[in-house]
Amino acid sequence: MQIPLNSLRAFEAVVRTGSFKAAADVLFVTQSAVSHQVRHLEEWLGAPLFDRAGGRPRLLPAGQDLARAVSLSLAEMEAACDRARAGLRAGPLVIAAIPSVAVCWLIPRLAGFRAAHPEVELRVIYAMHGRDVDYRDVHLAFVFAKGPLEGAGVGAEPFLSGASVPVCSPALLQGRRAERPSDYLSLGLLHDTDTGGWAEWFRRAGVPLPMTAEVRTGAAVFEDFNLLRAAALAGQGVALCPLAMIRPDLEAGRLVQLSEVSVMEDWGYHLVTGRLMEGAQMQAAQAFRDWAYAAREDAGARDGATGGRNG
Repeated sequence: MQIPLNSLRAFEAVVRTGSFKAAADVLFVTQSAVSHQVRHLEEWLGAPLFDRAGGRPRLLPAGQDLARAVSLSLAEMEAACDRARAGLRAGPLVIAAIPSVAVCWLIPRLAGFRAAHPEVELRVIYAMHGRDVDYRDVHLAFVFAKGPLEGAGVGAEPFLSGASVPVCSPALLQGRRAERPSDYLSLGLLHDTDTGGWAEWFRRAGVPLPMTAEVRTGAAVFEDFNLLRAAALAGQGVALCPLAMIRPDLEAGRLVQLSEVSVMEDWGYHLVTGRLMEGAQMQAAQAFRDWAYAAREDAGARDGATGGRNG
């Protein structure tokens, strides 16, 4: 036999307000309608719930037991509704990105995502290379790592390659050609974190190992890729920079690529999905992920990109 939910609702209102009249006002019905529903519930249960003698209805033992159960059930339903509403009212989608991706790739393209998804509130923060991302507070993160990325967040997917090539400002060349690796030494080398990247590049370029000692002469080391890029743009030397990060600089002629020999192919940028999400937040994260990969393809970045060792 089906539970009379309307009658339970009327019963709960009487218990909560203390009278049939007040319950009728809360439910926007007549007092006789409330009385009828409570009578129907008593008939359905086969036991009286109220002692109606006197001015105010008094709960009988059966009514007290039912009132406790109904109160707990309604509290659980209210909590479930709050959780459902919270899932539908997604807060900001938090995107963490290492500085190179944030400045060179994400920010210049972000207007495209905002135009396509104006309903998504975004918060973009830095993720620092070498420091763990707190995926309890971050939904998606762009990180730089060697090889397949495991154990981070919920899932990680390769986003851009880490292969690096030598570049410099055309102003640095002053009309000269830098066709041989030894020419780079006269132009000056710029280093990301340490000189190991250039030492590996000269080895791959076939330059005798003794020359790698010259790599360290007068070395300028930059602890952040954006600083390294700024130095290269300013004509301060030749740098190993990421193609995916500097592609606009190359296309605009602000930087020139000096060689096809690359390093850092086993490093890469990854897009990591953070904590589990529900409802609108999960939909927003999926929309951002789909947009990011589409933007990557549109930019022709499937060839690969490079980044300094510290991203």
